[in-house]
Amino acid sequence: MSIACPSSPSRRLLYQFLRLPVQLRTFAISRGHQQERSKIAEAVQQENLRNEEEVKKKKDDKMDYSGPKKEKKPIAVPRPSASVLLISPQNQILLLQRVKQSSSFPSAHVFPGGNVSEFHDGRVPEPEHPDRHVDGDAYRMAAIRETFEESGILLARNNGFGRLIEVPQAEREAGRVAVHSSEISFPKWLAQKGGRADVQGLTPFTRWVTPTNNPKRFTTQMYLYFLPTLASTPLREGSGEPDDSEAEVDIPAPTTDGGKEHTTARFLPASVWCRLAQEGRIILFPPQFFLLHQIAQHFDDLKSPTDYASISRAPLPREQLEARRRRLLEFVKTGSPPWTDMCISPVTRPSRDGKLKGPDGRQVLSLHHPGVEVEKQGTGRAGLTEQVVLVDFQKEGPRRLNVISRDEAIQRVGKL
Repeated sequence: MSIACPSSPSRRLLYQFLRLPVQLRTFAISRGHQQERSKIAEAVQQENLRNEEEVKKKKDDKMDYSGPKKEKKPIAVPRPSASVLLISPQNQILLLQRVKQSSSFPSAHVFPGGNVSEFHDGRVPEPEHPDRHVDGDAYRMAAIRETFEESGILLARNNGFGRLIEVPQAEREAGRVAVHSSEISFPKWLAQKGGRADVQGLTPFTRWVTPTNNPKRFTTQMYLYFLPTLASTPLREGSGEPDDSEAEVDIPAPTTDGGKEHTTARFLPASVWCRLAQEGRIILFPPQFFLLHQIAQHFDDLKSPTDYASISRAPLPREQLEARRRRLLEFVKTGSPPWTDMCISPVTRPSRDGKLKGPDGRQVLSLHHPGVEVEKQGTGRAGLTEQVVLVDFQKEGPRRLNVISRDEAIQRVGKL
């Protein structure tokens, strides 16, 4: 501590005294007069108090030195959305590639889908309502509308005969633009074309709730939708087959939305999409990869669950395509909970040494947690305990994905 030198002789003497080492101060006090000793002792005591206060202040400043206190951001409310795993007549799955500038999943391949719009689809229950995270008409309408906007494929029935509606290409493209820009509501546009959204044709296939550490969160209802299978030779009217009318429906090839949100749109077998992701040729996020893996087990006749390259290239007769569809539909109704009601919010499980990544650089995503919002409702909904996803999150997106069993995961992280 520095003390300014006083001008008076007595104070100047005191100043010089206080600058002495402690041992010399003690000696000087013991040799002085009583009155002088009292004044000096008082001065020393005051200086010691000042020094203690200064030391304490520096210590406190050091302890608090962390910059301005940052307020913890509130957890984002998940936005209602819906996606469709659209299955072609040959049992292939439609994926769209997002543009690089997209705010969500840039450059990734995704199922057609998007946010629920009250204007087009109806109102979703409020965030605290128990039906907020449950399949409903608004989610189904959003799934069909987004599929139309993003791919041009219209999942709607003719009001008269109940078969899939066919709209000329020019009208269909004009409708995509009008609906996307909200010039007209989707149900109204459909009504003008003599059709209605085929909401009953959708089969729920898990719900995904974005984890709370993400600033953008969604509660996404996934659906399966089967486009009608086609025979190698078109069936004649009245031939006795139950799907005759559907067999002659003209299903348009998927097209992009002109580059607004997507750059490519393509049907491929589920196992091929999984293989392309594992080879690093496309980006798939864990929900898409996981669901494609499940479909591949029922559609692609693999030699082993993750041997995606073992798919047969031979064309299948219509009976085989239909049989595999029935097998998939039976599967999604099984489980505890069934896949139709399953709600998943992925959680990273640390490895045995406490690190988020394992020795191979991949994280283990457990799938049994339904998300904090669903858990608070106390309905008992849950995700899947038997399987987990391995993933290496890179700057450009998820890489080296794989689906493994719970037992395999326990060997990596010890406990789930």
